Amino acid sequence: MKTGKILIVDDNTDILFALRLLLKKHFELVHTQPNPEKIPALMASVNYDVILLDMNFTKDANSGKEGFDWLAKILKIDQQAVVIFITAYGDVGNAVKAIKLGALDFITKPWQNEKLLATISSAVKLRKSKNEITQLKNKQETLTKIINTPQAMPDFIGQSAEMKSVFATIRKVAQTDASVLILGENGTGKELVARELHRQSLRKNEVFIGVDLGAITETLFESEMFGHIKGAFTDAKTDRQGRFEVASGGTIFLDEIGNLPLPQQAKLLRVLEMREVTRIGANKSTKFDVRLICATNMPIQKMIDEGTYREDLLYRVNTVEIKIPPLRDRYGDIPILCDYFIKIYAKKYRKEIKKISTSAIKKLQAHAWPGNVRELQHSLERAIIMSDSTTLQPDDFLLSARLPKNNKIGLGTYNLDKVERIIIEKVLKKSGGNISTAAKELGLTRTSLYRRMEKYNL
Repeated sequence: MKTGKILIVDDNTDILFALRLLLKKHFELVHTQPNPEKIPALMASVNYDVILLDMNFTKDANSGKEGFDWLAKILKIDQQAVVIFITAYGDVGNAVKAIKLGALDFITKPWQNEKLLATISSAVKLRKSKNEITQLKNKQETLTKIINTPQAMPDFIGQSAEMKSVFATIRKVAQTDASVLILGENGTGKELVARELHRQSLRKNEVFIGVDLGAITETLFESEMFGHIKGAFTDAKTDRQGRFEVASGGTIFLDEIGNLPLPQQAKLLRVLEMREVTRIGANKSTKFDVRLICATNMPIQKMIDEGTYREDLLYRVNTVEIKIPPLRDRYGDIPILCDYFIKIYAKKYRKEIKKISTSAIKKLQAHAWPGNVRELQHSLERAIIMSDSTTLQPDDFLLSARLPKNNKIGLGTYNLDKVERIIIEKVLKKSGGNISTAAKELGLTRTSLYRRMEKYNL
């Protein structure tokens, strides 16, 4: 299938005829125009991929000034325009000057057909790449505007002393490029902290790339993180950037960094120290510039003592450490969290629920919340869906009892859900939170284990 829209502007009609005859066989659309004054109108009606522009017109046969003037006008109309000059051998010096002013390349008269086609084909690909980059930037700017609402922390709220300390640390650290390690249990909001650090940073208008390291298999780690070139392995059909390259200029958030096996820890450490990646199959390395934020719910210091985590990697990722308290340590925030989630879900499910009763708040504050804020959020969502009142009451919440610390199964119950949850918790604790190890011991895939953890708010 032919692609590429080409505009040729030259006052020599013989050249226009010859170029059109050659190019129409290879490209989607070929327009010719002897009068450069028509360029603005043509560009307004067609989004050209490449414009072939004569260096000199009849008004100025030798200096190339007229060509320079039209180059400037074209780039003013479209900053992403791809312009190739058509010039005689004697004008090569001017053509080089034109490239410095924004032209992509030049073609000398007479031309070689194969070289001409190759040059224009490459230019069409470049134009398409520019369009894709522009679209991605526009999308990112839109997402940034959505995230950057007037409220300081739209999804991460709290008035307790513990949370005020977290907010204060974020404000101090955000506008630096210091690496940050976020510690906290599942469901406490580690990714929200990472996004807030990015939102308040000097990189806020650049990309934020989140990577769940626990979901990347060992075999795909290098390809996903560092990229690959075409043909590097069986499924490498095209060149592909890794996450660090994609995030360059912005922020990269590495979640579950505590789950990395030692060999991957060594590879990550080298990349972070050198600030460059080498794609699989490539000979050259590529520099990147990212703000690094990591998170884990694992006992990193204990893992270092046991020899399962590299101390030098920990030093590399935690210039500043932010610890998010579990919900059980900030029960005073439960009322404002409830008000926040009620507004969201009452609107979502078209309910007239306006508030939560004092007795219901007391019930929630008496719960252990092993799943932290995420568990509270899900509990409120379910209560709003099921309630027929305008005020949530204690009976609207079905909360499981606090599990015993020894985590043994002898509870005097045959409820399968309770038994499954206890077993999963026990195996996760035994494996030190390593999802791969726990899934293997339970006879599950990682995906299946993640589903069950989500089900039980683990």
